[in-house]
Amino acid sequence: MQEGDIMSCNQKSRVALFPGSFDPFTVGHEDIVRRALNLFDRVVVAVGVNSAKRGLLEPEARVRLIERVFADEPRVEVSRYEGLTVEECHRVGAEWIVRGVRGASDFEMERTNAMVNGVVAPDVETVMICTRSEYEVVSSSVVRELLTFGGDVARFLPEGININEYLNK
Repeated sequence: MQEGDIMSCNQKSRVALFPGSFDPFTVGHEDIVRRALNLFDRVVVAVGVNSAKRGLLEPEARVRLIERVFADEPRVEVSRYEGLTVEECHRVGAEWIVRGVRGASDFEMERTNAMVNGVVAPDVETVMICTRSEYEVVSSSVVRELLTFGGDVARFLPEGININEYLNK
């Protein structure tokens, strides 16, 4: 360590988990991750897999897409998981769960999830980051709906992402 370094040798890094289905990963998701990097040393974007549901993108394609978005950011890792989110937190060493909140209904759902997670894993805290107004209408479900009807989704996806490279074929 050099003089002026904030973290001492005894401090551990602050690791946060940003879980979701990310089907697909949007500019809103990207913004939340980039803002979370101002609060945490490392952010693990965790692609949750529900084997009972078939999504727009296969889980492996979601992981590849997110890895491409953050290829220039070594503090972002991408994982794939099944099961409880707090178990994934423990597996990757995260003490925080990051959630993006667009409005009141998101907040109520995330507050309930945070309360349950706090009972199941009191060592994991939830941090909610409010979505910027320009991303308030952006959601994976909007992107999926637009794609269904041949709409242009480029403005809803991170720069340089061509969704056709990741679609289930």
